[in-house]
Amino acid sequence: MSAAARGVTADSTVGEWLAHPEGGAALRELLGESGFGPEVLAPVSNLPLSELVQLSQGRLTDDHVETLVRRVHNGSTPANPADATDDEPATAAWRERIVEGRFEGRTVVVTGAASGIGRATASRIAREGGRVIAVDITADRLDRLAAEFDADTVSPVAADITSGDDVDRIVAAAGGRIDGLANVAGITDDFSPAHETSDEIWRRVFAVNVDGTFRLTRAVLPAMLERGRGSIVNVASEAALRGNAAGAAYTASKHAVVGLTRNTAFMYGDRGIRVNAVAPGGVATGIAAGGGGASEWGGARTGPFLRMIPPIATAAQLAASITFLLSDDGVNVNGAILPSDGGWSVQ
Repeated sequence: MSAAARGVTADSTVGEWLAHPEGGAALRELLGESGFGPEVLAPVSNLPLSELVQLSQGRLTDDHVETLVRRVHNGSTPANPADATDDEPATAAWRERIVEGRFEGRTVVVTGAASGIGRATASRIAREGGRVIAVDITADRLDRLAAEFDADTVSPVAADITSGDDVDRIVAAAGGRIDGLANVAGITDDFSPAHETSDEIWRRVFAVNVDGTFRLTRAVLPAMLERGRGSIVNVASEAALRGNAAGAAYTASKHAVVGLTRNTAFMYGDRGIRVNAVAPGGVATGIAAGGGGASEWGGARTGPFLRMIPPIATAAQLAASITFLLSDDGVNVNGAILPSDGGWSVQ
């Protein structure tokens, strides 16, 4: 049944809303009141409408979404799409499906766990039975994640992965057993080309994206070698696959992550340790900048290409890719660089 025939809800995608006769008119009217046209929603057409509340930074509220839904349904709120049958799904929007027990008995370190992809990854591992050592530099948001689970399930560690002492604390928090590592934490640059890239930006981006990833990988390997098994997933980037997605520092740092991934996969592949990387495209999350304003030169060069990227993904969708590789489901995958980018890498 088409979206137009069945109606739309807060969990329907933006694309479904725009295609719906009444829903599209209502959404375009709301955009028009803010001075925008429907073209601004093209990058998020695959996201549920409810996801835009957080992304809009206050421009779209839960009340706005509720009003839109009630308007389409003549003042009522429809049943939850999750109640639909498999034969007749209520929406084409992707839904996370938890695999019970997939990480049972496993301890996994996740960096960048306070927000975005890292938080979604940590949460999924915990809900699938794993113990998570949740690492982030932002202690308060890390504590909010931990509060959603039992103390034995999520152990928050406020730490800076660029600090050797902090890396030691992360490993100590695991208590001697580390089955997996998701190196998610990272920062971007200011899109500056090489002739504009400052030493400060270069050092800071490499310190987090490369040095931190390397140091934590080095620190967890002894525990994995002792057990004769382990899985490491690094978060690279679309910028690791091309030269037109970011500035010189970020692009070079993510290419370095790919090199580290492949070499480590080779070196330890015969010891039961798998090492892979995920290369995200556009994701509905806020990655921290390395500092400074955006380069006009870099923005002018990359802008036309960035406008052609496929619709952005949610953090939970990236977590699905990461946890696949971390889990035994990725048993035969080692040294792979998985583009989780909606097809951007084939353009």
